[in-house]
Amino acid sequence: MFRRFSTNFAIFSMILDMLLIELAIHTAVFLRVPANKLDFVQKIDVNINLPIWIYIVFPLFWMGILLSFSIYDGKKNFKFFDEAASLFWASTVAWISLAGILFFTYRDLSRFLFLIFVLLAFIYLVSWRIVYRIGFRQNWFGGVAIRKVIILGAGTTGRSFFDQLFAQRDLGIRVVGYLDDDKLKQRDFPDVLGSLDEVQQMITMHHVDDVVLALPRSAHQRLSEIVNLLHEMPVKVWVIPDYFSLTLHKANVEEFGGIPMLDLRAPALSDVQRMNKRIFDIVFGICIFPFVMPLLGLISLLLYFAEGKPVFYRQLRVGENGKLFRIIKFRTMIVDAERLQQVVESVNELGQKIYKSPNDPRITKLGRILRQTSLDELPQYFNIMKGEMSFVGPRPEMPNLVKNYATWQRIRFTVPQGLTGWWQINGRSDKPMHLHTEDDLYYVQHYSIWLDLQILVKTLFVVLKRKGAY
Repeated sequence: MFRRFSTNFAIFSMILDMLLIELAIHTAVFLRVPANKLDFVQKIDVNINLPIWIYIVFPLFWMGILLSFSIYDGKKNFKFFDEAASLFWASTVAWISLAGILFFTYRDLSRFLFLIFVLLAFIYLVSWRIVYRIGFRQNWFGGVAIRKVIILGAGTTGRSFFDQLFAQRDLGIRVVGYLDDDKLKQRDFPDVLGSLDEVQQMITMHHVDDVVLALPRSAHQRLSEIVNLLHEMPVKVWVIPDYFSLTLHKANVEEFGGIPMLDLRAPALSDVQRMNKRIFDIVFGICIFPFVMPLLGLISLLLYFAEGKPVFYRQLRVGENGKLFRIIKFRTMIVDAERLQQVVESVNELGQKIYKSPNDPRITKLGRILRQTSLDELPQYFNIMKGEMSFVGPRPEMPNLVKNYATWQRIRFTVPQGLTGWWQINGRSDKPMHLHTEDDLYYVQHYSIWLDLQILVKTLFVVLKRKGAY
């Protein structure tokens, strides 16, 4: 959950920074009175009562300065000295700015107390980052936050890349091995796990997160075949050197382990957009919590007494970047409804399979009401709060449907999958699943936080009309 360079880790860092700055204020207040014993410190009253707004504004303002200096961008600060330098300059700006705010608002604050606060805040901010980096290097976290990498190509380029990663173990990256078609390398080097054709099996076996292509230019055709195989896997794909023609959606040149490389699975959202989207999901989720929980409890009881167990239904879906997760819904069909799937399947005039029917005999009476009101989707609140989904985005599809996707359709997985989206407010089930990709691509290409808000508001009216829901 708190893997380095992830959005969740950035949000965690922001919250921790604000808490530590808050702690620095309280510590400075606690230490100020004993400091009266120092000869060079002006004596003050033992009762120190700072205005409440200082405890609120200082952490928020300081964190905002850190954000503007890209402190939470792990890719720009993967080296400690880069992060420490950015933190120093950002803290200096925060210190000067806060001193200016106090000059125009509250001049009664002890200058020595303010100095203690500034020093402690900077020490706290640097210290937890040092501890965290040491934790990665010493593997204190038991591998939970480790990114596993497999390198395709055990030649000079692949070996050099490994050497640089090994020299920077605090990045939290571990190379599980190489794949290479050279039989001699497979025989002589134990870290060569097999041939390139085994890439999918190795990704699954070793739970790989990133695949680095370090093949020579002479293997361009082989490279194309490998990239096509990797489109079906929930991994990030990096390539050395430059192969723009293989990109799925768009390609970004970034540093990975200190080496400039091409990210073939670059997300459609920038780091700032992704962070804003995640913060919006968390804040909105917290705001609706008092309304969602009673409704979840009431529906669960109704389902339990009307239809029996199980109340919830979990189904494997494809999420962002092809990562699989289990979506949670209220059960609206009879038990083992999958066995009767062929009863409702049909083929339209274009020869495309339709997997849903408005007269599906497997749907229970209460289930039909839940579907028409979209309340069957309510448990996905937990998927959203876990970070597996977003409130707004393309709907996560079933793996058996995604297997038939063309390459251009997979662009819909470059953003977080959502509870509702552009498709839902422009047709819902009137447009069969897997035939609404154009709507999803519109969302990917035009994403903004304002579009998310627009979709949420329109979703409410669409649900009330019960249009296209079955």
